[in-house]
Amino acid sequence: MKVVLVGVNSKFVHSNLAIRYLEAYTRQLDYSCELMEFSINDRPERVVEDILAEKPSFLGFSCYIWNVEFINRITTLIRLINPKIEIFYGGPEPSFDAEKFLERNSGEYVIEGEGEDTYKELIQHKIIEYVHKENVDFTRIKGLYTRKNNKVFYGGKRQLIDMNKIIFPYNEQDDLSNKIVYYEGSRGCPFNCKYCLSSTTHGVRFLEIERVKEDLRFFIKKGVRLVKFVDRTFNCNKKFANEIWSFLIKEGGDCSFHFEISADLLNEESLQILAAAKPNTIQFEIGVQSTNEQVLKNINRHIDFSDIKKEVEELKKLKNIKQHLDLIAGLPGEDFQSFKNSFNQVYEVKPDELQLGFLKLIKGSSMREEAAEWGMVASPYPPYEILKTKDISYDELIILKKVEHVVDKYLNSGKFSNILNCFIGSKKFETSFDFYYELSKFFEKQGYFKRNISSADYYKVFIEFNESNNIENSDFIKDIVKFDYLRFNKKKGIPIFLENKIEKNEERVIKERLLESGRVKKLNDYVVHKFNFNIKAFINEGKIVQENFYIAFSNIDNSYIFI
Repeated sequence: MKVVLVGVNSKFVHSNLAIRYLEAYTRQLDYSCELMEFSINDRPERVVEDILAEKPSFLGFSCYIWNVEFINRITTLIRLINPKIEIFYGGPEPSFDAEKFLERNSGEYVIEGEGEDTYKELIQHKIIEYVHKENVDFTRIKGLYTRKNNKVFYGGKRQLIDMNKIIFPYNEQDDLSNKIVYYEGSRGCPFNCKYCLSSTTHGVRFLEIERVKEDLRFFIKKGVRLVKFVDRTFNCNKKFANEIWSFLIKEGGDCSFHFEISADLLNEESLQILAAAKPNTIQFEIGVQSTNEQVLKNINRHIDFSDIKKEVEELKKLKNIKQHLDLIAGLPGEDFQSFKNSFNQVYEVKPDELQLGFLKLIKGSSMREEAAEWGMVASPYPPYEILKTKDISYDELIILKKVEHVVDKYLNSGKFSNILNCFIGSKKFETSFDFYYELSKFFEKQGYFKRNISSADYYKVFIEFNESNNIENSDFIKDIVKFDYLRFNKKKGIPIFLENKIEKNEERVIKERLLESGRVKKLNDYVVHKFNFNIKAFINEGKIVQENFYIAFSNIDNSYIFI
């Protein structure tokens, strides 16, 4: 009997944790198990071809709101080609609507909730059926939905697994280079947010802390680029979190580690520990969702934004922790103006990244049950995203979608920081939201949302935007755009709209002076560019000083030298 477990990821760089858990948990059983991973950007026909080439007798799929339609297409094709292959599904998408899910999809089984023990029992039964040719009753397996003779049978609820029974799902043969690797030190969440599935499971279970450290040593030794903890609120146990952070700061090497945390749960000890981290070692994702107290109460989040703000600002002072803050549009009771206020308040703390998400009425969440009360209309298709509520219209959500696009491109990329500071600091825009809103309207007017534009054009947009709105001194804007462009792009042959010629002899004299002073080691490692304004004065003091100014940009990395 050959089982193929399939993970369809949202991006190629992601890794699927669920199928690895199942394979590791049943490694001692006498059967053949193959893991296959794809992305939703692959052609379904090619995915089907690759799966069938493995000649499986039993197929399993890990299903989420963002891949379930893709998987439905794959399994439909597989069933048409070879109806003898049995199929099972797991993951949050089928778990809360298993009977209807089986009606709409090809397959015989759905594993509900946590899958390790249920999958193990299912495979043990399959071995008896395939190998020993005995009749087996699958309908009594707890946590399993079974379709038999066009009827669906449920084996009943299964108890949650003891976390320390879980087998570490990675091994030395795994190629984890250039991958985002997922890991969890705990399951469950102490909060009961209505839009989240974690609220359906009460309590939090942790792996033994020494086990976690040993697991993390594997990633560090293997040189994994980024380990993303999927724990819903990593620091809900402060002692556990502080000890893991201390360990990673001491032994983490060049790896980066991403955590979802609740900022208000940070304490003085946490901040002292985190202060010792090398830059890029620790990343935090902090779910703000809204700064409107009543909206937060409506979704069972009893957190004061002032507490979050205080800790985010304390982390900011450390200058070594990357912070990603989240907002959600479409929450119950939040209108357009309220969301705008939330945006401005969160932007004020200057997060490294700000994500504008949109409410999804996920199966199994209590928010879905309350939808009518709040006048919520959501797409009936995955990912079940909100279309309108009694507080915010479809048109207003579309505006926020466009704002989200420019925020993600310009703020979250980290490549336009000085340009953004220049525009947002101008008197033309009362708030940061107003700037991004006007920029999104300019994108719309120019048709940039409907076509691909080049990397250079993303910078040129600001020159065009400035000229069409008479916001700032156009020559000064051109210099700031040029500076941010040269930090992250090629130093020679820059776009014509950014050129400011420097004489070769003038550049040579400057380079030789840098070499003599010891500020550079090799002349060819740097390119000197001329500016009409003192960029250093603007960055350090916010002053606009017109004068000839020179900057040497490295050809090797993103460093530069003010001259």
